[in-house]
Amino acid sequence: MAAMLRKVWGSVLSLSGSGSGSGSNRSWPDLPDDHQHLGDIDLIPTDVFVHILRFLDPKDAAITTSVCKSWKALVSDNALWVYFLRKENQLWESLVFAETQLRSGPSLYFLHPSQLSFMNVHAQREMLPNSVVVDGGSGYCKYGRSKYDSPSGRCATFLEFGNLESPMHARLRYFFSTIYSRMQVKSSTQPIVLSLPICHTDDTEAARASRKQLKEAIYSVLFDMNAPAVCAIDQAVLALYAAKQTSGIVINVGFHVTSVVPILRGKVMHDVGVEILGQGALKLTGFLRELMQQRNIIFESLYTVRTIKEKLCYVANDYDAELLKDTQGSCEVLGEGWFTLSQERFQVGEILFQPHIGGVRTMGLHQAVALCMDHCLAAEVASDDRWFKTVVLAGGSSCLPGLPERLEKELHRILPPSMSEGVKVIPPPYGVDSAWYGAKIISNVSTFSDAWCISKKQFRQRFRRNTAW
Repeated sequence: MAAMLRKVWGSVLSLSGSGSGSGSNRSWPDLPDDHQHLGDIDLIPTDVFVHILRFLDPKDAAITTSVCKSWKALVSDNALWVYFLRKENQLWESLVFAETQLRSGPSLYFLHPSQLSFMNVHAQREMLPNSVVVDGGSGYCKYGRSKYDSPSGRCATFLEFGNLESPMHARLRYFFSTIYSRMQVKSSTQPIVLSLPICHTDDTEAARASRKQLKEAIYSVLFDMNAPAVCAIDQAVLALYAAKQTSGIVINVGFHVTSVVPILRGKVMHDVGVEILGQGALKLTGFLRELMQQRNIIFESLYTVRTIKEKLCYVANDYDAELLKDTQGSCEVLGEGWFTLSQERFQVGEILFQPHIGGVRTMGLHQAVALCMDHCLAAEVASDDRWFKTVVLAGGSSCLPGLPERLEKELHRILPPSMSEGVKVIPPPYGVDSAWYGAKIISNVSTFSDAWCISKKQFRQRFRRNTAW
């Protein structure tokens, strides 16, 4: 470090002649009044000094804080540690969102970045365990480690895992044992973060009891397997966090149904009302199968149809106008050859807005969202009614191209101007893995272990007191 300082200082002197400034800031701001003078080093412009520190490893930079109070004040500067964090984290915006919005835990107390010590944030994040992250999903489960860039594997969701006639505890244990085995991780070594499925959505006593029972069963099984800590969060909330939002409406196009979930400050507003629509990913795939059969297109399985749907289908911005266009497109399915579709490409997604086309008697997606917004406004649960105007899409079939634009267009068309102003629809930020990434964001927040996790002892205390989750 001393050699580096001498080398850079020599360059500074040679460039600045007798030391007269040329725009660089020579003062060392915000230093303690009793700071120790370091001779010529005191003359190094602050920006040059910070630039030198950037060449160090963060651990080495942290060690230099013990040199003296002056060095500690400079090395602790947020600008330096923001540089280190940005260099180490590609998802910088997600990091800032997590540390300012999520560091207090589910209570979601907001902190301005200027209130944070990014040096401490860096140190705390370095000490975080490499947690197991599981998104149960509604069609299939995604799992991986919190330090991974993406899920490492997929399997059936625990709602459909194993023998469906077996007790829930037995199925859950089999499910988690399978995941730990595939990841080659001992259940006792790392915390686990998982999503809770969107189910029992009514605001009734029976639904609340069912949600609580499922959550307690998950915690109980994991602690019986000696998990050191558990964090279980609603799947829709995780999808919202992945979009760097804490309030809004999440549309989860699940395997069987589509859920429209209002969320305020990280809490699902069951009392406002969760809308459930009968068309999910399976219905979309089934409708495409019917259309292909009508055209005598031969395929081997429903998996083939799903692959074609993911590769070719989209949502038309104007359905009637799209009918007049040449929309033919082709794709190859491995092992089965090429498939060509025309109007089927956009007719599949259209049943989200015109369910009767697919033989489903229910309201359209835009109508369900508008109804949910109306309930949010009438509930008056927040002083600012803009909280529900951010709509986030989640689930595999929500990745259909054109869906965000079409939904936003339809909402602006049917909502009164006072409600439609400011409405925006955000596509799935991480595609089919959005909820998994939301869990990953939480597992990497610097206060994760203390603010978000529940230990076995805490779980038993809550269970004995029958505390609400």
